[in-house]
Amino acid sequence: MFARLREVTGASELTRSIPAGSTAGDAWQALVAEFPQLADHTSSISVAVNEEYAKPATALREGDEVAFLPPVSGGDGATERDPESDAPERAGETARKNACEGVRRGDAPRLIHV
Repeated sequence: MFARLREVTGASELTRSIPAGSTAGDAWQALVAEFPQLADHTSSISVAVNEEYAKPATALREGDEVAFLPPVSGGDGATERDPESDAPERAGETARKNACEGVRRGDAPRLIHV
């Protein structure tokens, strides 16, 4: 977990079991039930499942790894060039992409293992 999420839970990584058929959003709500202060961050977190950026509605399967990422500052909203495609993208999108790259590299702590 990062920043405030780590402060609230007191851990950088948690392992929890959730019911079959759960989504990443359900996993987050399970953590909110355990750590009510996390509810303040529900509208601002990003989700990664198995090291790929995902939506809260993403269905989870046994063995999936879910990371919840707090907001990433994105500068002033100016556009930048994506180095892989040379296409313009918003600075905040670049920041979110970099955060998910951290998950992929193992730099980002994982929050929940299904």
